[in-house]
Amino acid sequence: MVHKLKKKKFLINGGLGMIGSAIAKILVKAKAKVTIVDSMEEPFGANLFNIEEIKDKVSLYFYDIKDTNKMKKEVEGKDVILNLAGQIAHNDSIIDPLYDAKMNYLYQLNVMECVRQANPSAKIIFSGSRLQFGKINSIPVDENHISKPETPYALHKQATENMYQFYNRHYNLDTVVFRIANPFGPGGQIKHPKYTIINYFIGQALKGKTISVFGDGSQLRDYIFVEDLAYAFLAASVTEKSKGQVFNIGSGTGTSFLNMVEKIIKVVGNGSFKNIPWPKDYINVETGDYITNINKAKNILNWIPHTDFETGVSKTVEFYSKHSSKYLQ
Repeated sequence: MVHKLKKKKFLINGGLGMIGSAIAKILVKAKAKVTIVDSMEEPFGANLFNIEEIKDKVSLYFYDIKDTNKMKKEVEGKDVILNLAGQIAHNDSIIDPLYDAKMNYLYQLNVMECVRQANPSAKIIFSGSRLQFGKINSIPVDENHISKPETPYALHKQATENMYQFYNRHYNLDTVVFRIANPFGPGGQIKHPKYTIINYFIGQALKGKTISVFGDGSQLRDYIFVEDLAYAFLAASVTEKSKGQVFNIGSGTGTSFLNMVEKIIKVVGNGSFKNIPWPKDYINVETGDYITNINKAKNILNWIPHTDFETGVSKTVEFYSKHSSKYLQ
């Protein structure tokens, strides 16, 4: 698959975050041409250190995807647009749903219109969320599971998915949507628990702090290592049969919240945990156990994740043991 990336032109919106930068590093190594657009807006995790090793091999621009003129110019001539920019905290979307609607739907629509008008032959891929499903009826969750979003964040992600499907049906645009489980790995923010909770917990453990576990910690989650996720995006970008498709992307395995915390403490060799009651603003949007059915991605994209949970945690701990100061500024 990697050989197909050579000389292809990629635009990564939100490319200074954990996922976008992981993709960019693989693309640079594959000799693709990479452009990154990022507004560096807090607290969404953009970090210039994420591209330190490739900064001279990518084109980087600082502006918001709502800027129609600049975005239209940027999508021209690109083979693939990876649309990763957006508001990342589902609880914050409850506090300010209008802001979330702008970031996670209206500005996404702006990018899509720029592609339709300036480069309709490009492939455009959107990073949706497993939270779009809402309450889970059965696991593992496949693409046919009903979607009943529980937060404005999930609602707007679902609206953007619907918009991508609309542009595929009515304008024949080459759209792809990922509903992503819980990503983690090097390059994610570690200052707050709003996003990449594993990264945040690793930061807490490295400082010897106590990690809070809601309830008994038995809730299952699907944690996917960022490098595996990056390869899923790239597999979709070079697969013709991905056009117009929606994929559930995760590791395909479940890990209890408590087990996740215990493994972090074990690997770090520091920190502790305590069980606390579910906060009201979390229990109201808790969706239940979640494990991804990744059969569709396996069959169409010829992709499988290769990193087991403990190995991914070990790689992430090693990274922040060396570089945590770059992510606490």
